[in-house]
Amino acid sequence: MQTVKVWDIWVRFTHWTVAAIVFANLLFTEEGEVVHRYIGYLACGLVVSRLLWGFIGSRYARFSSFFPTPSRIASHIRSMKAGEFGHDVGHNPIGALMMFALWGAILGLGVSGFMMETDAYWGNETVMGVHELLANLMWVLIGLHVAAVFIMSFLSKTNLARAMVTGKKTVGETETSVSD
Repeated sequence: MQTVKVWDIWVRFTHWTVAAIVFANLLFTEEGEVVHRYIGYLACGLVVSRLLWGFIGSRYARFSSFFPTPSRIASHIRSMKAGEFGHDVGHNPIGALMMFALWGAILGLGVSGFMMETDAYWGNETVMGVHELLANLMWVLIGLHVAAVFIMSFLSKTNLARAMVTGKKTVGETETSVSD
């Protein structure tokens, strides 16, 4: 076993800051308030910056190391069916799908929220409905994400939440290369 620096500071900062913003907007701010809008826009900006970081960031932050291709997803599912967990140093392919789903929902919330403030879409029931649907979807995605972190931490015997705090993950010797 060895400890590998997996998550750089930008990955960890954007992860925890976006998580805090999403929870703040879902639980503590009022819809339409200035603070609700502006921290929502901040979350969108951080997601966009993380998307850019996926092309230029550190090794495990780059999409090339974890992009959920059909072959990577199939290989990951085969490994899980065989009782093998923890082979991915960075995000596993299903975790990557969750990231993209969360990011898409956050960006959709930002766009629909912005649209609701424009003259063209003020009071538009469809845009408001999309925004509300995405907000409700966030609860589902967050629940799945948190459950998966706990389940995969248990199955892989790796504390994934701690790794997202410290940036370091303990892995086996054969797990340090990026697989295709």
